[in-house]
Amino acid sequence: MGRLFGTDGVRGVANADLTAEMALGLSVAAAHVLAEAGTFEGHRPTAVVGRDPRASGEFLEAAVVAGLASAGVDVLRVGVLPTPAVAYLTGALGADLGVMLSASHNAMPDNGVKFFARGGHKLADELEDRIEKVYEEHRTGAPWDRPTGAGVGRVRDYDEGFDRYVGHLVSVLPNRLEGLRIVLDEAHGAASRVSPEAFARAGAEVVTIGAEPDGLNINDGCGSTHLDKLKAAVIERGADLGIAHDGDADRCLAVDHTGEEVDGDQILAVLALAMRERSALRSDTVVATVMSNLGFKLAMEREGIHLVQTAVGDRYVLEEMKNKDYALGGEQSGHVIVLDHATTGDGTLTGLMLAARVAGTGRTLRDLASVMERLPQVLINVPDVDKSRVKTSADLAAAVAEAERELGETGRVLLRPSGTEPLVRVMVEAADIEQARSVAGRLADAVKSALG
Repeated sequence: MGRLFGTDGVRGVANADLTAEMALGLSVAAAHVLAEAGTFEGHRPTAVVGRDPRASGEFLEAAVVAGLASAGVDVLRVGVLPTPAVAYLTGALGADLGVMLSASHNAMPDNGVKFFARGGHKLADELEDRIEKVYEEHRTGAPWDRPTGAGVGRVRDYDEGFDRYVGHLVSVLPNRLEGLRIVLDEAHGAASRVSPEAFARAGAEVVTIGAEPDGLNINDGCGSTHLDKLKAAVIERGADLGIAHDGDADRCLAVDHTGEEVDGDQILAVLALAMRERSALRSDTVVATVMSNLGFKLAMEREGIHLVQTAVGDRYVLEEMKNKDYALGGEQSGHVIVLDHATTGDGTLTGLMLAARVAGTGRTLRDLASVMERLPQVLINVPDVDKSRVKTSADLAAAVAEAERELGETGRVLLRPSGTEPLVRVMVEAADIEQARSVAGRLADAVKSALG
């Protein structure tokens, strides 16, 4: 798997790349590293452990819990809940560590392990590096220092986590959602209970699809990566809007009443204006990544909102937000962070905030989202190439330079190795969709030739 930790934890095919032994070993390593860092000093450590509904999550959860308890950490099992719920509960319960088992939008055979630090924030890169190093040392034979007797961790289920998290979501809304009919596509994932409950408690009339997880159907033709069913349901039910989550519900995409997609950039634009109106957009600034559509940047400039851009990955958006005390940030993919109410991207919270803006203004989502015009953008994933050579290949650099000359000031090019999958992403924006497709196709061929 190369470096174990990607941009969003450790992921791989469950029981092949990501085994029970690895999950257990990483959990023990995390406990030891955090103990060495002084996180547990002066008290008995506690961890919150949750998962999405993948079948493999059942045995991986058992391995993680066993590893933590064997390292002397008490464990609160919260069961199937969204990633942001685990982050929230880690902070709200004063836990020293949070662990989420999920591969987010990936297909069902994959799974992942994501760690949260005290307060519910993602672990710093240097801590992940240390965990990986310690894991490797002990995987090859170095013995662990193991507690015995009363020193081992205790394990219990924390069923109250569901209500506590839903209550938090509803409590932070600026207004209620009465009068709205909303279709929710839960991707047969971690928010299948949470999201419908939260929207209903907030006053919306809720229609759900993709909310019957069986351990095998997560993200299968539904959710934020497959919007066709949501678009059809919104039109069929005469809904005001639709909300789609991914498997672990840390992201949100939307559909307006006509069935048109509203992506993460547009959601960010709508929420930025809403928060500025409430004086909640600190420094009149929003944080986004270099993958954001050029139309988003132009819209923010026009509206007098400052845009700060980071590397791709919501962890880098969050890092910038925390360092500069910004209140809103996110990605085109639908990871949106409202830092006053969440420590990570929260798809349910984002959907609730978006719906609250529709209800509060009386305007349609289509009208609200028209604040920005999406420039044509083509994204091609190129698999089975050496993604580590993206920045060092002279042939690829020449192909990119040629594409940039062709596009001039009316477009841009971005090549990025995926942090979670073995592929390179080629993104091209242009004023004309055919030009964007043509340039992207040539660059994808160049990536295959140079890195294949």
